[in-house]
Amino acid sequence: MNPSSADPDLLPIQNDELEVLNELVPLQAQSIIELGCGSARLARDLLRRWPLCHVSGLEVDAVQHAKKLAVPQDRLVFVAAGAQAVPLADASFDLALMLKSLHHVPMAAMDQALAEVARVVRPGGHLYVSEPIYGGAMNELVRLYNDEGVVRPAAQAALDRALSSGQHWEAVAERRFAQAVRFASFDDFVQRMMYPSFADHRIDEAMLARVRAAFEPHGGEQGAAFVRPMHVRLLRRKG
Repeated sequence: MNPSSADPDLLPIQNDELEVLNELVPLQAQSIIELGCGSARLARDLLRRWPLCHVSGLEVDAVQHAKKLAVPQDRLVFVAAGAQAVPLADASFDLALMLKSLHHVPMAAMDQALAEVARVVRPGGHLYVSEPIYGGAMNELVRLYNDEGVVRPAAQAALDRALSSGQHWEAVAERRFAQAVRFASFDDFVQRMMYPSFADHRIDEAMLARVRAAFEPHGGEQGAAFVRPMHVRLLRRKG
């Protein structure tokens, strides 16, 4: 299956990505780095369910970073940094996570980011990369104002290069699944999807009207339901 053209309707629904992760890399007492941790929702959930783990979350978005610092949690630390320049020691982690974040790394820095991850992951450790597939009804909405048709394939190509070089990484597994996404209303979609703190999509009234017109056929009394197709690749750090 070509990951860039997968039909979301043919993919199994999996709304708990931690189940996918734990199936591939059992989460017992892992030292974990999450690169681009966003709101840190998944990291906090992970620590509640696997209390022997430790997570270091990196984030370049100053707004998100400040919000996370305001809600401290045991075994969870936050670092203001990007994946292409990780200010942490060599071989510090058992597992690295990039959840919908590799395609946000500047394309020219993606190779460097994967080399940096290799530096901080111990030999035998893993890199779990989960990237949205460029397809599906929700993607058709989002690409009206934020078309990621270049950066998402670029992220996959960077992983391919990292593997083909044979220097740091070897492929272990792949998974494809779909996540259910529901919006209570168009206003809910706007607030959650169109005005992220890390980017200015330059939304004007004309664009807002265009997106609304595309959203409305999906709406109803229960809001609007979509599925987001995902492609997971698990790599192992060579010794």
